[in-house]
Amino acid sequence: MQYEATVPTMKDRAVQALYLFALDPVAEITADGNSFGFRPKRSAADALAKCFINLARSDSPQWVLEGDIKGCFDNISHDWLLAHIPMERAILRKWLKAGLIDQQAFRPTEAGTPQGGIISPVLANMTLDGLEAEIRKHFRQPDKVHVIRYADDFIVTGCSKELLENEIKPLLIEFLEVRGLELSPEKTSITHIDEGFDFLGWNIRKYDGKLLIKPSRKSVRTFLGKLRKLVKDGRALTQSGLIDQLNPLIRGWANYHRCSVAGQTFSKMGHAIWRMLWQWATRRHRNKPKRWIYERYFTEIGSRKWLFAAREQGTGGKSKWVRLVQITDTPIRRHVKVKAEANPYDPKWEAYFEARQQGATEEEFPAWLVRLWHRQKGRCPVCFQQITTETGWNAHHLVWKVLGGSDRIDNLVLLHPDCHRQIHSRWTTVANRVLTPSAL
Repeated sequence: MQYEATVPTMKDRAVQALYLFALDPVAEITADGNSFGFRPKRSAADALAKCFINLARSDSPQWVLEGDIKGCFDNISHDWLLAHIPMERAILRKWLKAGLIDQQAFRPTEAGTPQGGIISPVLANMTLDGLEAEIRKHFRQPDKVHVIRYADDFIVTGCSKELLENEIKPLLIEFLEVRGLELSPEKTSITHIDEGFDFLGWNIRKYDGKLLIKPSRKSVRTFLGKLRKLVKDGRALTQSGLIDQLNPLIRGWANYHRCSVAGQTFSKMGHAIWRMLWQWATRRHRNKPKRWIYERYFTEIGSRKWLFAAREQGTGGKSKWVRLVQITDTPIRRHVKVKAEANPYDPKWEAYFEARQQGATEEEFPAWLVRLWHRQKGRCPVCFQQITTETGWNAHHLVWKVLGGSDRIDNLVLLHPDCHRQIHSRWTTVANRVLTPSAL
């Protein structure tokens, strides 16, 4: 059996994690202000918001250079990393020069960082940090030059095509060459904002002077193709089993794109998903009439019809509905960009990030979950770490349902999913108390 060669051993991953604890705060201090990938408390939505800020106005730059680095992780210069990364060089050299075994043959690694290494994203970020400062040294405000980067994907704006082609592009090539990197000629292009360009799965374009950011056609096609394959391969699945596989994918894709102008796209995709599921159902019962198929696999809840849902046996012998997530139910919300200078490791920014987290949590959680979250000071009573939309959560019954516990809010507590599994696997209990600083 052949394994992915770039994945380090467990011991190496543990050692990398220890060094990452020390290196990540340093990387945050030296990071470019408009770099958003592989950084704590930052996301692709922040990069999208920055695009809107820089491109939406009538006097905004009209030309955009879409940069693509050729094999970024695989080609970073080891000499540059050893000379500039502030960590123990002997350890870093061992990681970089470890080599790999492919088909029982050893191959040395002369460049790049292993993509499976947990410290590699930070090393790549630190390699590309300084790009924004380098460009700012050479250009003034009238040039309307802005750099927006997410990991190794970036764009640079400018007031003219000639500026981007003749001045900025050579500067980028020189900056990357020192680090052992180069722009991909095929994928690097210069585009007018009225023609639009794709960035991080979105299409950014001005229509009659108004900037609209929508899910890109490529992103939509790729996602629908993934769903079609799952539905086709799931011909033998039960309806609830198919729903369990589809729901996380639909919910994740919708949440990623909900900060854009995605309402029309969600509507079209909802119809496409319905067609997939209708074909899945009719192929299972080729000799049944359509009315029978509708009543077997779809239901009405309130005023809504054609909801793909299944009734299954719940705890205590009660049945419950398992229904497919409706992508059109995802609300469109404008994302507020994180401040460029905000550092999650700096105590003076603690209140700022807490306020952002509280706002995001109250948007995501239903009212009763918000009440629980506030009662617990936003922390899990098992591990005492924060419960956020990124960590996920489970509602745990203090008195288990099988032992007669109720669904009342005073019998519920929010736990991390892993903590919840540990509680049930070990048959332990959780104390129902409001966490205080002394308990942390």
